[in-house]
Amino acid sequence: MTRPDFEEVLSVLYPDPDGGDRGVASTTEAMDRRTFLRISSVAGGGLLIAVSLPGCKSGQGDDKTAGNKDKNDKNTPTPVESEPLPTEPFEANAFVEIKPDNSATITVAKSEMGQGVRTTLAMIIAEELDLDWSKVVPQTAPTNPKKYGRQTTGGSASVRTGWKPLREAGARARAMLVAAAAQKLQVDAKSLKTDNGHVIHADSGRKLTYGSLTEIAAEQSVPETVVLKDAKEFKLLGKEHIGIDAADIVQGKATYGIDIRMPNMLFASIERTPVFGGKVKSFKADAAFTVAGVKKVVEVPATGPMANVHSGVAVIAETTWAAMQGRAKLDIQWDQGPHAKESSAGYRTAMERFVGGKGKELVNRLGNPDKVLAKAKGVVRARYDVPFIAHSTMEPMNCTAEVKGDRCLIRGPIQTPDLAPGPVGKALGIPPENVEVQISLLGGGFGRRLNLDYVVEAALVAKHVDVPVQVVWTREDDMTHDFYRPMAMHAIEASLDKDGYPEAWRHRMTTPAIRATIDPNAKDHGVSESNGASDMLYRVPNRSCEYTYLPSGVTRGWWRAVHTTHTTFAVESFIDELAEKAGKDPYEYRMHLIDELTVDRPKPNKEFPWDPARLKGVLKLAAEKAGWGKTMPKGRAMGIACGIDHLSYAAVVIELSTASGKPLIHRVVCAADCGPVLNPNGGRAQLEGGLVQGLSAALKEKITIVGGRVQQNNFDSYSILRINEAPTVIETHFANTDAHPTGLGEPSVPPTAPALANAIYRATGKRPRSLPIDLAIL
Repeated sequence: MTRPDFEEVLSVLYPDPDGGDRGVASTTEAMDRRTFLRISSVAGGGLLIAVSLPGCKSGQGDDKTAGNKDKNDKNTPTPVESEPLPTEPFEANAFVEIKPDNSATITVAKSEMGQGVRTTLAMIIAEELDLDWSKVVPQTAPTNPKKYGRQTTGGSASVRTGWKPLREAGARARAMLVAAAAQKLQVDAKSLKTDNGHVIHADSGRKLTYGSLTEIAAEQSVPETVVLKDAKEFKLLGKEHIGIDAADIVQGKATYGIDIRMPNMLFASIERTPVFGGKVKSFKADAAFTVAGVKKVVEVPATGPMANVHSGVAVIAETTWAAMQGRAKLDIQWDQGPHAKESSAGYRTAMERFVGGKGKELVNRLGNPDKVLAKAKGVVRARYDVPFIAHSTMEPMNCTAEVKGDRCLIRGPIQTPDLAPGPVGKALGIPPENVEVQISLLGGGFGRRLNLDYVVEAALVAKHVDVPVQVVWTREDDMTHDFYRPMAMHAIEASLDKDGYPEAWRHRMTTPAIRATIDPNAKDHGVSESNGASDMLYRVPNRSCEYTYLPSGVTRGWWRAVHTTHTTFAVESFIDELAEKAGKDPYEYRMHLIDELTVDRPKPNKEFPWDPARLKGVLKLAAEKAGWGKTMPKGRAMGIACGIDHLSYAAVVIELSTASGKPLIHRVVCAADCGPVLNPNGGRAQLEGGLVQGLSAALKEKITIVGGRVQQNNFDSYSILRINEAPTVIETHFANTDAHPTGLGEPSVPPTAPALANAIYRATGKRPRSLPIDLAIL
């Protein structure tokens, strides 16, 4: 894919107000200094804009680096640090502010939700700038697309899009500090080096803190070119670092959206339509006002596909408890709308019909699989299905809003802060530029907070009072009004050649496409929904992928790893079935088949083309580390799977036993290739979290629809993996290839379910083809 699907959709629904296309340009293409400074909010994925320097010359400015006067004078006094420090900070660019005391604030224009983005992106700049990491204070940028560009956080894109522009930002600032030091010391800039927040003149032993150079640095012109460090020179990147937020999170000091407090703030709780697409017909609020502290009761209108705010009634009160108690006393009559008869059982019947025949969309095709399959003597067939699943973030949805006249302040845990002003402004009837958005820490995202329903509804509630209002969702609200990972069904057929390898492969699949939730008029959903299936890297001379859209009133959204959570389950389970049919080892079978993709890939990624060698690399690494092929006792087995997600590669081996009647997972081994790993500590955490979440979805999670409404409403009915069910050992290994870095937040999720299913089959002889896995088959 050229871009993760959600980026493409969001750019269509929430276009740049200036008419541009947010963040779609190449992240690695060459650019001159002036172009870089002028348009890098597009080219760098929304992370860097014009260098802002007090007194800086524009455009063609001359380099004011001093000459080589006194460069070899050993008797020059050392150093100048004792002189009075400048009083003004040096704003090196939109991201770095170096203060006279030599501390540095690095502004990160991405939302922090536990993935460590503030730590890693700050490290990239600090590395090239040679900052003293102990004096670096990263902070989240206020929402300002004109200054920071695209601030949406998702799709494992932060490092990928920020890698080059942030390094260049640091290198340019470092060059300007060196030029300032050369001017102050009257030496040739080439005789200077930087280290740990200092510019050093080795010949004379003099050194200057960055903080002592701020005034002079502010007068330097931006260098035309910069030389980036070689990886061998890295002092921060590639080394272990604890997240900068870790201590505050552990000690309860971190401020999440639900922790926000403002003077005179009120709280609100909303009773939303229980049926998707339903609306308030009428309501009585008299009983709600008998609860002490209840101030107002207002109707919240549905907003349509742009934000998908559910129709409901809000109780505004002095405390969350009063708001919730008042809500419980509401008497609401509902118009159940057009989706009241929809159900998971009905969806399944339709899906079985869809995959049982020719798909509505032909996503891609090579050769003539229909003809080969029609003539084949033996055809292997299998059907796989997965349910809707919820995000169930630790922090339920919440948002604080204050509306004053034609202005609105939004504060909360938001993945798309730069996109929020549009829908909020539209809902309130005010200009988007009058909407200010401030981002807190996010207590989990997984794609849920890419949607803006909870943000828009907070604004709609707040307009009824003249003070800030915090809308707080209960766990039940969160579970029953999510944007769910779509349910899906896959039917795959294949015939094998004389050597046991597939000569034909036909994949038919159906889902209620994510994009249709926010863009009902969109067509041709198959390209994005088939990600992981239509673009698989297994060599098959005759193959096709067909897709049929399943209409549904259930709101769908991006869930960690998105489409590959079900396509990889189907493909990797079926590959195991073919290996067994051919009498071959599943690992060796995969290694033989992984090859250059000869079928046209949907929306081929020219910048990051699929590399079969990298997929083989992680598969081999995982197998070796797991000890694939070793003799296992009866009832104990390994399963293997691999895949590509968000431009990164991963393979998973799971070792388990089933003697207890349920899978006891002894060991999970994951190998990943995201290019260079910038922070191994954070990288491991991302892979481990993905593995656990993948296991939870495979063994536990399921949303069921009956009568157009969700049946599960809390963790008693929507189970997630418990600590005692987690793997005994989790190992992660990095390939560390020489490639442009990509993300680690999602690639370990897709291979986990098929690796588990394959291990269960090898241990029991019973093949799971539906998720969550029905333990009764054991």
